[in-house]
Amino acid sequence: MIETLISSKTRIKLLLKFFLNSSTTAYLRGLEEEFGESTNSIRLELNRFEKAGFLESFSQSNKKIFKVNDKHPLFKDINSIVLKLVGLDHVIDYVLQRMGDLKQVYLVGNLSKGKDSDVIDLVLVGDINEVFLKELIAKAEKKIHKTIHYLHYEEEEFDLKQITETGINPLLLWSK
Repeated sequence: MIETLISSKTRIKLLLKFFLNSSTTAYLRGLEEEFGESTNSIRLELNRFEKAGFLESFSQSNKKIFKVNDKHPLFKDINSIVLKLVGLDHVIDYVLQRMGDLKQVYLVGNLSKGKDSDVIDLVLVGDINEVFLKELIAKAEKKIHKTIHYLHYEEEEFDLKQITETGINPLLLWSK
């Protein structure tokens, strides 16, 4: 769908990488390995984004590291478009806000790393009706054409530090 508006596949991958998770950082060679594309096409797009102010860069151990500029006036709009692109806006609006006493929702998996995926992996924290949740997820999956997986924790058993230490890299999507 977005390919109609943005013809560069590299640009789309960079939008997903940086605007889905604003804490993501990356460098040219790492993006080359991740995307499986030439450094020239990636460098060209990174330079365009940086020149437009969408990305910031800094040096670290002889590497130029890129990070999204979340102070850019269009950051929230682009972030919203990317969330819509991957279907997360619908999951949040349609499913998660109707789930009883839900406290927090974290995105994990490939999407939390800024990689496109047909699977949305979530960690749900709070007291929820899982039977109702499964019904809502089934409806959402049909609408967004993606699979939704989730782990559920009661508030007292959830330990963000323990999950982060496993390398899951949770991204807070929603909090009450």
